[in-house]
Amino acid sequence: EVCRAIRRTSSVPIIMITARADEMDRVLGLELGADDYIVKPFSRREVTARIRAVLRRAYPSSVQETDEILKSDGIEMNISRHELMVDGAAVSLTPKEWDLLQILLRNKGRVLTRDLLLDRVWGDDSFMDRGTLDVHIRWLRQKIEADPGTPRRILTVRGVGYKFSD
Repeated sequence: EVCRAIRRTSSVPIIMITARADEMDRVLGLELGADDYIVKPFSRREVTARIRAVLRRAYPSSVQETDEILKSDGIEMNISRHELMVDGAAVSLTPKEWDLLQILLRNKGRVLTRDLLLDRVWGDDSFMDRGTLDVHIRWLRQKIEADPGTPRRILTVRGVGYKFSD
């Protein structure tokens, strides 16, 4: 359960250390999102080597030479540099607006439910509700839409959620 919750919002490496040695337990642990599964007893050398291997895969030492850029309809979102251009002008977003726009752009054309967006952006914070999401969408529209009252980029799918038009 914890592994799944972490995987929803992060790609941080996860290593499970457990006494459960059955094949089904190992397979389940890896399918839930663990990067490695270590069964007791184990040596410190083995654990150290496995941690280093997982970290090498998760955080390569070479600097990424190309920026990841999401583009659509006059919007350029440079993930690596954390920069947003809308119709050629730089736009500043709050962290939540950034996360929302990134999820919408990565899923362009797909309807994303309000619950999914709340979960991906706010996680398991029980104080957040659909009204909070709607307000953040409105603020985001004010920053990226020519006419926020008649949006053409972030569309509402009544009774379901939102989608970024393709």
